[in-house]
Amino acid sequence: MQAGWVLAWFVLGSVVLSIAVFPAWWRQGWSRWLGAKRRRVSDPVRPRAASAVGTPTSRLIALSALLVALPALLMWAWVSWRPQSADAFDEVGQPANEQVAQLLSGEHLVPPWPLPPEVFLTAEVQAVRPMLASADRRWDQMDADFVQILLRVFKVMKDEHGYEMALLEGHRSAQRQAMLLSRGPSVTQAGPGMSYHQHGLAADCAFYREGKLVISEKDPWAQRGYELYGRVAEQHGLTWGGRWRMLDLGHVEWRKPGVRLRRGVGSGD
Repeated sequence: MQAGWVLAWFVLGSVVLSIAVFPAWWRQGWSRWLGAKRRRVSDPVRPRAASAVGTPTSRLIALSALLVALPALLMWAWVSWRPQSADAFDEVGQPANEQVAQLLSGEHLVPPWPLPPEVFLTAEVQAVRPMLASADRRWDQMDADFVQILLRVFKVMKDEHGYEMALLEGHRSAQRQAMLLSRGPSVTQAGPGMSYHQHGLAADCAFYREGKLVISEKDPWAQRGYELYGRVAEQHGLTWGGRWRMLDLGHVEWRKPGVRLRRGVGSGD
């Protein structure tokens, strides 16, 4: 419907513009049309071939109108036929998920209490994520709808699979993204403006067990957890980094309609 209104306004604007630019041409065609109409009224037996419909000027007006409307018609048909999607630097097919809309209209979940800061400073955590201590883990800095989706993923992981999830990093500034990029492709391949973290639409997560963070996928228990986590996240309409060329098992993002990222090379966080 919206494309139809755009087409109508485009055609109307084109006609008005042509009248303003070529007034004499339109006056000539209008005069000939009125003259032909008067002749038909005064002489009804006059052959229809002499009417204004068949005159070169009328045919030229009709052809011009068709040529003016043709680009808009083609664009309308293209937009209606071709599905649109948000750009991202790692192209993974993301079908429309009606479940997301249903979840967002349901129960409102509350983020868990933040974990103690020392949890993120252990030697095991620093070995895997050396810059994690300075990461932003504030839930209110992320997109509100994305937060609700992620909290439902956390709930399913705990209630159905027995895994308690922990947020490692949510929103990320462009400055921090540039700093992470400078540490090499093993950390990230996404520069500023190329990550959903900058829009508050991505989160890095891990598991919390017996008062400790479990991040490394070398742990068989965590490896199984990441598989479940990716499956549950995708069921809720999120994109999971575990399917990227450069695996990022704890990363999920919501490719929210209307959010477009700057193109990058490869995949990353």
